[in-house]
Amino acid sequence: MKLDLNQAIEILERTPRVMESMLSGLSDEWIMNNEGEGTWCPFDIIGHLIHGEKTDWIPRMEIILSDQTDKRFEPFDRFAQFQSSEGKNLVQLLVEFKTLRAANLEDLRSKHLTENDLRKTGVHPAFGAVTLGQLISTWAVHDLTHITQVARVMAKQYKDEVGPWMEYLRVLQS
Repeated sequence: MKLDLNQAIEILERTPRVMESMLSGLSDEWIMNNEGEGTWCPFDIIGHLIHGEKTDWIPRMEIILSDQTDKRFEPFDRFAQFQSSEGKNLVQLLVEFKTLRAANLEDLRSKHLTENDLRKTGVHPAFGAVTLGQLISTWAVHDLTHITQVARVMAKQYKDEVGPWMEYLRVLQS
């Protein structure tokens, strides 16, 4: 499937509601547990999504669309959420994510991007030249990846309790 900006936005605009629906009102056992050392809990994942809204998608889009000659992206700190989420609760993070995402989608829509715009490039620190279309496609898939991650992390809290059904529960086998 080729990138259709409106279809990508369909995913991007739903992610905050999906996360809010999945996580709001749950006990800390659900939102603060992870899959083991070096993994993230749902709370961390929402913090990571917030950091991306602030420093990744739209700032990189702006670099690509700018007239500047240097189109290199700043490296993305995949672990910044641990510091920036400190002292906050899940409700605060969900509200912040929803607010930032709405503003970013408004910004994205205001660009009235063309096919030519989607072919423009920036320079990723690890991948080299990437197009705006690839960036936006990655943004949507990134959301879906983290929705899946939240579900997997939560499912694994009952990994030992499902007994023989584990054979049929692929989410527990990854």
